[in-house]
Amino acid sequence: DERINSTEEYCYLRGIVEYVEHLNRASEAVHSEVIYHKAQAEDVQIEVALQYSNEYTENLHSYVNSIHTPDGGTHVVGFRTALTRTLNNYGKKENLFKDLIPTGDDFREGLTVIIAVRVAEPQFQAQTKNRLNNPEVDGIVNTSFGEFLGKYLEENPKVAKNIVRKALLAAEAREAARKAKEVMRNRKGLLSGGGLPGKLRDCLS
Repeated sequence: DERINSTEEYCYLRGIVEYVEHLNRASEAVHSEVIYHKAQAEDVQIEVALQYSNEYTENLHSYVNSIHTPDGGTHVVGFRTALTRTLNNYGKKENLFKDLIPTGDDFREGLTVIIAVRVAEPQFQAQTKNRLNNPEVDGIVNTSFGEFLGKYLEENPKVAKNIVRKALLAAEAREAARKAKEVMRNRKGLLSGGGLPGKLRDCLS
C-alpha cells in the first residue's frame, strides 16, 4: 500500500499441495502424503493435488489460468473420468471388489482436490467464467492424470488399497440405504393400501 508505505508478502512454497493440507487440517487423512501431479500436454499445463480424508463429501476446487471455476468444466470432467476408471481398474486387478463395484460418487467420497490448468485460449460458458468449455481439455487431463495415477497406485499399494477400501465402504453404505428405502416403501404399500383408517397407517417419523 503505497499510501502508507506498507507491504505484506505471501509465499506458498508448495503451492496447491499446501492448499490441500490447509483444507484438510481439521480432518483425519486416509493417507498422509498429498498426491501431486504436474504435467504439460498439447499447450495445456496441468496441476492436480489430492488427499482423501475420513469425511463423507467431496471438496473440489478448480482453476483455469488462476481463475476460480466453481461450476467446473471440461478439466474437472477429465479428472473425474480418469479417477474413476483408474481406481476401478486397480480394484479389479487386485481382486478388491467382491459383490459390489463402487461408482464415481463412491470413489470421490472424502476426496479433497485442487485442479489447476493453464490454457492458451480458454472458452468459458459465460462472462462470469464459472465453467470451462474447451472440449480438448477433457481428453488431455483424462489421459495425463490417468497415466500418472495408475503408476502412483502401482508404486504405493498401501495408499491405493486404503483409497479403494474407503470407496467400498461408501458403496456398501449407499447400497444399505437403498435397501432400507425399499423396505420402507414396501411397508408403506402394505399398510396404506389395505383400506386401513388413517390413524393405523405407518408413521412417517
